[in-house]
Amino acid sequence: MSSPASPAPALVVLAAGMGSRYGGLKQIDPVGPSGEAILDYSVFDALRAGFSRVVFVIRRDIEDAFRASVGARFERHVDVDYAFQQLDDLPAGFAVPEGRTKPWGTAHAILAARHAVRSPFAVINADDFYGAEGYRLLAAHLTCSPAADHAMVGFVLRNTLSEFGSVARGLCTVSPEGLLESVTETTGIEPDGTRAKAVNGDQVQPLTGDEIVSMNMWGFQPHIFDDLLSHFRAFLRARAADPKAECYLPAAVTAAIDAGRAHVRVLRSPDAWFGVTYREDRPRVVQSLGELIAAGRYPERLWA
Repeated sequence: MSSPASPAPALVVLAAGMGSRYGGLKQIDPVGPSGEAILDYSVFDALRAGFSRVVFVIRRDIEDAFRASVGARFERHVDVDYAFQQLDDLPAGFAVPEGRTKPWGTAHAILAARHAVRSPFAVINADDFYGAEGYRLLAAHLTCSPAADHAMVGFVLRNTLSEFGSVARGLCTVSPEGLLESVTETTGIEPDGTRAKAVNGDQVQPLTGDEIVSMNMWGFQPHIFDDLLSHFRAFLRARAADPKAECYLPAAVTAAIDAGRAHVRVLRSPDAWFGVTYREDRPRVVQSLGELIAAGRYPERLWA
């Protein structure tokens, strides 16, 4: 007997770093033929897959600019809401250490959405192109799977690399049953012929290129907020004094898995991920989108 369907899921977009990453919100690069940014394609794919609402996680200091130049573009097409990642949004008993200015990381960014999200939800980065299949997989999982199950869309490593420099990726360990066991953040990954390698100083880790990696595309049931809060408290107790330490989502999810509180189904996408990690990546992004449009995967004018 199949599980009853859940409410239509929401899409949580991590956008708190957009102002600094792009050097200003007005400089979000158009990569589509009608001036679309990567985020336009993400929201478009999510709506086609059945997501009903978008929640942008941003900073208070970019709220006005973000609403005007980004949020307003989508309010005609979908219900839009906002959540704010703030340095002083901490559990009871904790305070911002003197001198701390760096954000608390991706786990904390998702916690910022806890007051705006009550339904199952997906999480993406604002500036990454994931492809339509990932949204279809997540929508199906979040509406039809047991309420205890989370999900992560896994990408094939070689489909996520840049020819212009090394990248950091979360290498995933997956059980024979298709459940996520751990995510190991690995830096210095670069192509190596048809394979890949991770180079850090004198250490070279050979990789096949077929490894499954996390690109921060997740599907969560609302009870994930309890696990994130528990992990964030532990992080603060151990590392709050380090002004550069961040509480990362993969570490929080892995901790919940290790404690037996989370089951995360790995959904494998054949699509190529792409983003503008390096300035030289932009022409490849424009070309790749043009090829998808020519193949009929997207209309030439996305919001016509």
